[in-house]
Amino acid sequence: MKVVDEIIREVEKEIKSAQPRTTKKNIGYVVEVKDEIVFIDGLYDSPYGEMVEFGSGNRGMIVDLFEDRVGVIVFGDFEKIKEGDIVKGTGDVFKIPISEDYIGRIVNGIGEPIDGKGKIKAKQQAFIDPIAPGVIERQSVNQPVQTGIKAIDALIPIGRGQRELIIGDRRTGKTTVAVDTILNQKDQNMICIYCAIGQRLSSTAILSDLLQREGAMKYSIIVAASASDPASMQYVAPYVATTIGEYFMSKGKDVLIVYDDLSKHAWAYRQVSLILRRPSGREAYPGDIFYLHSRLLERSCRLNDKIGGGSITSLPIVETQEGDVSAYIPTNIISITDGQIYLESDLFNAGIRPAINVGLSVSRVGSTAQAKAMKTVAGKLKNDLAQYRALAAFAQFESELDEETKKFIDRGARMTQLLIQSKNQPYDLARQVVVFWAGGKGYLDSIPTDKIKEFESKFIEFMELSHKKILEAISTQKSIDEKIEKQLKKVTEEFMNLHYSNVEKK
Repeated sequence: MKVVDEIIREVEKEIKSAQPRTTKKNIGYVVEVKDEIVFIDGLYDSPYGEMVEFGSGNRGMIVDLFEDRVGVIVFGDFEKIKEGDIVKGTGDVFKIPISEDYIGRIVNGIGEPIDGKGKIKAKQQAFIDPIAPGVIERQSVNQPVQTGIKAIDALIPIGRGQRELIIGDRRTGKTTVAVDTILNQKDQNMICIYCAIGQRLSSTAILSDLLQREGAMKYSIIVAASASDPASMQYVAPYVATTIGEYFMSKGKDVLIVYDDLSKHAWAYRQVSLILRRPSGREAYPGDIFYLHSRLLERSCRLNDKIGGGSITSLPIVETQEGDVSAYIPTNIISITDGQIYLESDLFNAGIRPAINVGLSVSRVGSTAQAKAMKTVAGKLKNDLAQYRALAAFAQFESELDEETKKFIDRGARMTQLLIQSKNQPYDLARQVVVFWAGGKGYLDSIPTDKIKEFESKFIEFMELSHKKILEAISTQKSIDEKIEKQLKKVTEEFMNLHYSNVEKK
């Protein structure tokens, strides 16, 4: 026993005399500075992801551990850092303050306000890259996100908790689809976060002005890592945006996050990785780029009711080159998400906007997350439009077509015109439903194709002025019963007699 007591005393003595985790092990000095990446000797007790502080006032995060040094990404002006500068480890991972105070604010890629309205007031902080909720904590997606875009709400419905990719070439209206969705969330009990990655600051300012003008900043947050910001800030920006979203989700709220765009996020990460001398793979991207995006998007889900029932719906945007969806980043994110909205340059240039290719676009949640009223009027629409495009292409080489095929092609052309929608003018559910109902019942068949937009605006105006109760009933019930069906038939025929008396009654 004496020997054991002596050993215990010796161990206690060693513990008391041991140095706490301070200067020696948690201090280093800069040995190399390379384009927003700093290599540091020392910091022997620092783990991956720890935040460090430079003498110049900059902060950084450890993203690589070598045998004799660590690699750190710098948040801020890396040119102020010189070789030999002392670096201190903070002993903490990268966290941001989280609170309701973010609503209506514009912050940079690391969550610091850049709108001149003061600091974010918060009592707690959150790690920017936590593990996504497990399967047991989730529930199925069955509540719709009304985008206000007719083509999407009717053909490619999005549910709360879904991840729906918006993909297409440059300047095909990808951002417009996302912004219109944000504008349509007014009074929909949804917090919207727009994460701009590698965009011009002027574009972010224009977006902020639009949201302010439309009253959307009351429920929106902008996280902006602009093209002039370091690649390190563009790399962490989507994680910061998602962490803010998770705070609201944990409170039982529904959140919509737009990542605009993940192509530039991948570029930023590739830049960081190549400077860190990591081996490059396909298209020079590092091997873990797939894991990077899957880890991010897996955090979007709908929680079960026991833990609040909140949700994060994500709309990642990816830019293609010459319509090549088989490139590395597009194929990666297509495989991670629950469907894609494919925007086509040819449709955009033909004046069909939003330029959604119905055949290549899909929602893997489908009509499960669609209002019953929309299911009723748009049930066959997607298949009909896909068949119409195939028949229309075939009809160019065929001189003689039977009457039934001609009728089908004519109706398809009119329904295609009905899906065209002006920028920043989202439609609520009731207005979409009555328009599609009229088209599906054949009331447009005798109206010239170039007059369809005129019909639509007149018909909606007629409904709003004379029959608003029908619109209110559809909005409330979210379905079309026999009573509403009879009323719609009556008022539509009344409208057709007033404006298009030459059209045969249906």
